[in-house]
Amino acid sequence: MSLQLTAAPGRVTSLTERLLEQAHARDARIIVGIVGAPGSGKSTLTDALHRELDAHGLSSAVVGMDGFHLAQAELERLGRTDRKGAIDTFDAHGYLALLHRLRDQVPGDGVIYAPRYVRGSIEEPIGSAVPVAPDVQVVLTEGNYLLADIPPWDEIRAIVDETWFVATDPVSRRGRLLARHLANGKTMERALAFTDGSDARNAELIESTAPRADVQVAWQEA
Repeated sequence: MSLQLTAAPGRVTSLTERLLEQAHARDARIIVGIVGAPGSGKSTLTDALHRELDAHGLSSAVVGMDGFHLAQAELERLGRTDRKGAIDTFDAHGYLALLHRLRDQVPGDGVIYAPRYVRGSIEEPIGSAVPVAPDVQVVLTEGNYLLADIPPWDEIRAIVDETWFVATDPVSRRGRLLARHLANGKTMERALAFTDGSDARNAELIESTAPRADVQVAWQEA
């Protein structure tokens, strides 16, 4: 049975304490996979945890699955532009390879660079944007499909130490997602098409994977 925890912006103490306890109990890097549907608050949560861990003297890095979005030109070539964000619009094998490198990194190794997805003006992944030094104690990796049972996604749970599923109010989630699309330059018509079309279908798949998570996080964001 999954552990049930509650968190909100400014209130991530229980999650921070869980990571601190695990870090103090073992002499090895901890990798936590944070999963949730688009707009669920994954990035807000991981950023808050990153700050809290730093305040407690525990080094961490945030590595997003979104850095492995296929480039727009490749989506156009494959005819998947209108489904951007679906499970087959990511370089799953590339993401898996990065997780293996992060798992195997030890003191004395060089810095590992992860990609980052840039929203707004370009809406594209940028390579080598997130440095992960070998002495980083906690890696928080967040994304939509870390609990999917579709190959090769089904290999991720064997690499990470824990998976956390972020669940939130669906009405609030939809509102945040629509606002994000508008802020990134989409027209209202196109923003609604994504929010209530491919994003909604993706959310159904992602939410069906929630029971596989080790921790269920009830995210309460205004």
